[in-house]
Amino acid sequence: MAEKLSVIYWDSTALLSYLIRDSHSDQTQARAKQKGVHLLTTLAIAEVYTVLSRIQRENVLPDLVVESLFEILESGPWSRLNIGPDSMAMREIACRWPLRGSRLWHLATAKTLQREFPELMILTYDRELARASEGESLEVCK
Repeated sequence: MAEKLSVIYWDSTALLSYLIRDSHSDQTQARAKQKGVHLLTTLAIAEVYTVLSRIQRENVLPDLVVESLFEILESGPWSRLNIGPDSMAMREIACRWPLRGSRLWHLATAKTLQREFPELMILTYDRELARASEGESLEVCK
C-alpha cells in the first residue's frame, strides 16, 4: 500500500519555530521532513520577514545569522502560494470565531484550500488559531 502524502498549511508561528529554536522546534523539524506538500502563503512569509528584520534591526542576532535564516526560509521545503481566502469563507468564519486579522486570514485560506485538498492539515502554535481550526473541522498538526 502506498504511503499517503500529507498536505500541511504552515502559518508564521510554525515557520518561526522551524527557523528559531523554541519548545516546538523538534516537532516542527520532524513535520518539515514529512513526505507531502508543505504550503506557505505570502502572508506567512511577510509575517516572518517582519520578525527577522526586527531581530536584525535590534541586533538581537548577528547579521550573518539573520541572513542565513532568510536563506533557510527562502529555500525550505515549502510550496509557495500567492492566494487569498474566499471572501464568503472569511465572513462566515469571522462570525463564528473572534479571530484577529491574520489569524482569520490564515484560517479562511486554509479552509479555502481544504476544498481542493480535503486531507489538508494546519501547522500552527497559535492557540486561538488552533482552537478555531479544530472548530472548523480542520486537523491541527500535533
